[in-house]
Amino acid sequence: MTMGLNGESSGTFPTGKTAQEKGLSYVPNAYVIPAPHRPSMSPEIAIVPIIDMASLRSSDSVQRSLATEELRKACISLGFFQIINHGITETVMEEALSQANEFFNLPLKEKMKYKSDDVCKAVRYGTSLKDGVDKIKFWRVFLKHYAHPLEDWIDSWPTNPRNYREKMGRYTKEVRKVSLEIMEAINESLNLSPTYLSSKMAEGVQVVAVNCYPPCPQPGVALGLPPHTDYSCITTVLQSSQGLEVMDPADGTWKMVPKIDGALQVHVGDHVEVLSNGLYKGVVHRATVNSERTRISITSLHSLGMDEKMKPAEELVNEHNPKKYKDSSFNDFLKFLSSNDLAEGKSFLNTLKLQD
Repeated sequence: MTMGLNGESSGTFPTGKTAQEKGLSYVPNAYVIPAPHRPSMSPEIAIVPIIDMASLRSSDSVQRSLATEELRKACISLGFFQIINHGITETVMEEALSQANEFFNLPLKEKMKYKSDDVCKAVRYGTSLKDGVDKIKFWRVFLKHYAHPLEDWIDSWPTNPRNYREKMGRYTKEVRKVSLEIMEAINESLNLSPTYLSSKMAEGVQVVAVNCYPPCPQPGVALGLPPHTDYSCITTVLQSSQGLEVMDPADGTWKMVPKIDGALQVHVGDHVEVLSNGLYKGVVHRATVNSERTRISITSLHSLGMDEKMKPAEELVNEHNPKKYKDSSFNDFLKFLSSNDLAEGKSFLNTLKLQD
């Protein structure tokens, strides 16, 4: 068992007693990232494609076609982009962030009502990735909950803060609508029908991960989340401040995603990589921490139904481009997550790749 800088073992940081929840003034060894993988304190800023949703919605076919082509390029080159003119008001976004902040400021006893290590639990408060199992711990606290259909899940969400259900519910409903629009545009950019997956996405899963990254006394030796791709079709992210980094596929370097007022970040997930038969790549990303302020992110992951299998589109498979991935479902990912340590670099996507 790893001993910390002040003699603690890595097993002494269960949820409720973690370094980030206690606000320790040092970083215990259990959180220290190996030197080659530590974040830069002056990272290069990423050049991230910006997709104008107004152009994707345009009745002008030329304008819409150009925006769809920009989307295609973004999905091929980086697997990540920011969206503007998405239609979610600043008020709705700010209120959701504010409710998240209020939840994490509640007394520990209140938050621990939702504590669970079961990755399938509908509402779950936790820290790091898998408490008590992770070899390396991460400077994060989170609340995860299912969000679609909203009326099926909202009664299990926290009642404290008093307006959490109403204001987080409004944001999750609106971000889902925007995300389904983006998914249709992604299908179109693959030369598939925009409605190729519409009925399956309409019945699909929405998981909202509300993340809190408290100030970290030594942000150069720890991370909020390790490098990973998302198990979703797409993930739409609202963040209160900079801290999200993406790996540049061209040279493998980490770059900071710039904060653009009013914009949302969109990640291509594992299942769109599968759908595209490898043409589009899921973006490898991680969360960094800082020593000055708490960072909040609201991550909305959109997938097919729990047991619905995603497979490469038949239209994108031929003798020159054979099928590259096995079929898999959201449930398959949860089974993988419950028995693997993502911090060790284990990747769900790698288990889906077929040998050439």
